[in-house]
Amino acid sequence: MKEIEFPIFKTKIKGLKRKFDLSDLKERKEYFEAKAGKEIKKLRKYLEKNTFIAYLLGKKNSGKGTYSKLFKEVVSPERVDHFSIGDMVRGVEKEMKDKKKKKEILEFLERNYRGYIPLKDALVSFQKRSTKTLLPTELILALVKREIQKRKRKALFIDGFPRNLDQISYSLFFRDLIDYREDPDVFVLIDVPEAVIESRMKWRVICPKCQTPRNLKLFITKKIEYDEKEKKFYLICDNPECKGARMVQKEGDNLGLSHIRERLKLDEKLIKQAFSLHGIPKILLRNSVPVKIAKKYVDDYEITPEYSFKWNKKEKKVEILEKPFVFKDDNGVESYSLLAPPVTIALIKQLVKVLNL
Repeated sequence: MKEIEFPIFKTKIKGLKRKFDLSDLKERKEYFEAKAGKEIKKLRKYLEKNTFIAYLLGKKNSGKGTYSKLFKEVVSPERVDHFSIGDMVRGVEKEMKDKKKKKEILEFLERNYRGYIPLKDALVSFQKRSTKTLLPTELILALVKREIQKRKRKALFIDGFPRNLDQISYSLFFRDLIDYREDPDVFVLIDVPEAVIESRMKWRVICPKCQTPRNLKLFITKKIEYDEKEKKFYLICDNPECKGARMVQKEGDNLGLSHIRERLKLDEKLIKQAFSLHGIPKILLRNSVPVKIAKKYVDDYEITPEYSFKWNKKEKKVEILEKPFVFKDDNGVESYSLLAPPVTIALIKQLVKVLNL
C-alpha cells in the first residue's frame, strides 16, 4: 500500500529449527508458544480483568476475520470475541422475519436510535439494502448497542466498522457506546497485495452444504477429485456430515477484482485516513515478504503454498503438486504470501506493546 510503510515483521527465531504443521491444531498451539509464548502469557493475564477494542481495517478478503479468530483461539477463547458488523446485519435481517423478534427489535430501536433521518426511513434503507449501499451510521450504532448487550464483557475485534470515511470519527466514541469507557482501543491496519486478494477470490470454493470456504490454489482439502467428463478438479469437503460434497465456486468470484474495484479504492482511503488519525494507536500487519529477503525474516513453513493438480490417467488418481506462492506485490516486487499464523504473531507482539504490558 502506497504512502503507509508497513514493516516486515520478523517471526524467525535463531536456534528454533523445528518445523510446525500450521494446519494441525496441536502443532499450531506449540508454534505460538514457541514464537510468542511470553507475549501470550502477558495478554492472558491482562484479559483476566481488562478488555480492549480493536477496529480491523483492510481491503475485502484481506483476512480480518481469520487473524482475529486465530488470536482468539491462541490467547483466550473465553475473553476475546470477533464481532462482524456484516454478520450482525444479516442476523437482524433473519430475526426481522419473526414477528415476535421484529417487535422486540423495533422497540429497542425506538428507545435507542438517534439519527438525522426518521427511524422509519432508516428501516426502509435496511430492508432495501444491497452490497453497493451503506446503511445509515446511526442505525448501525444502535444495532451494535443491542448486539453488545447480549454478550458478556470481552475484548472485541470489530470487523466492518468504520466502513466509510465519515464513520472514522464515530470509532472514537465507540467505547462509550458499549460502556467500555476506560478500555484502550486500537486500529489494526492490514496490508494485503491485490494479487493475493485476487487469487483468494478467483480460486475460492465453498461447500454447498455447510458453506465452509476453501481455495483450489491456496487452501485445499484432504481429498481432491477429477471429473474426466468435465475435465475439472474438485475439492471434497472435509466435513464428514457433508458426505463427500463437491465444493463449488461462488457466483462472481471468477471475475476477480473487476467488480469490487471501487470497494478496494474506498478501503484504501479508509486505511489511510485511520492511519492519519491522532490519539489512537495503530497496529500494522503485512501479509507479504519479498522473496529476496524472506529467509532472514520467516521460516519456510510460514509461507503460503500454491497447489496445482495433475490427473494420473493410468492410476486413476489426482497428483498434487506444491510450491511456494510467488506473486508481484503492489509495488512490483516479487514476494511470498504468508500464512495466517505468522501474521497473527505480529498482531500479538504489537498489541502487547500498545497495551504497555
